[in-house]
Amino acid sequence: MASTASGIDPSWFSEVEGGSACGTFFNRDQACCRQSEQEIIGDSPKLQDALRQVEIVAPTDSTVLILGETGTGKELVARRVHNLSGRRHHALVKVNCAAIPLDLLESELFGHERGAFTGAVAQRIGRFEAADKGTLFLDEVGDIPQELQPKLLRVLQEQEFERLGSTHTIRANVRLIAATHRNLAQMVAEETFRRDLYYRLNVFPINVPALRERREDIPLLVRHFVDKFALRMNKRIETIPSEVMGALVQHSWAGNIRELQNFIERAVILSRGQVLEAPQSELMTLRHEAATEPVTLQEAERAHILRILRETDGVVSSAAARLGVPRTTLHYKMRRLGIGTPRAQN
Repeated sequence: MASTASGIDPSWFSEVEGGSACGTFFNRDQACCRQSEQEIIGDSPKLQDALRQVEIVAPTDSTVLILGETGTGKELVARRVHNLSGRRHHALVKVNCAAIPLDLLESELFGHERGAFTGAVAQRIGRFEAADKGTLFLDEVGDIPQELQPKLLRVLQEQEFERLGSTHTIRANVRLIAATHRNLAQMVAEETFRRDLYYRLNVFPINVPALRERREDIPLLVRHFVDKFALRMNKRIETIPSEVMGALVQHSWAGNIRELQNFIERAVILSRGQVLEAPQSELMTLRHEAATEPVTLQEAERAHILRILRETDGVVSSAAARLGVPRTTLHYKMRRLGIGTPRAQN
């Protein structure tokens, strides 16, 4: 199964097959050290280039925009920027803009006074105020509604704001790090994201590579996740079969590191001895997809939707949530791509 088509040295697989923990990419102590000190694992040129950008910008107070697909580790990059900055002894406050209902996001960011709206029974400070002298990490900043974007722009420009229901201006000394998997430049062109806010956020962009762009890091990540989950489950797994590692390296990993981590957790659960036992049905799927890699955008989209549907047992509503689209949009895409509805109730 090991192939050099992706630039992966087949000898790496034999090291794991033999259960050796002393190879360059499979040293357990090295992997654990990297996780505890850096929290970012990998030696690939693209990842190292991103980390060099982090080291350059971290000592400044400049706004950082972290770009990358879902599951690539953008939050870890943000944490590294903060930890290498002069603000590391103050708070790193995190907000996932996509996880907070739109009608509550303004209050979450800027706070509110008692009685500012129905249910506001007490004063509450917002995330900007909580991050004073520290760092505020706005994850999925592309999901901030248009009506709230001018207020965010003002805070970035003036470092001041008012709580909801108050006329008192509050100043906050905050370093902003934003992240998104969306194409903000395209959103600006489509007039769904303010151009001036985009320029204010895009002071220092850092691109986090997708896992398929740094396949040479996959063996180290696999060994790290195997050790992590084995320790948690009171198991000891010494050997990762070469055919398993080969399939993992060749897979495109649309969900990136998060998807790989979930796969390894399932494999560790299934493992009864010292050899990693990957889910056979999923392993066959990985091999098949590696052998029949889509060549057009439509084929790639169809393959991705089919895989997510398999992972969600054919429940369209769950698949739509995983894909980040409304269920009606997924139904439309399935009809356009000739994918039948797996379950009538969806």
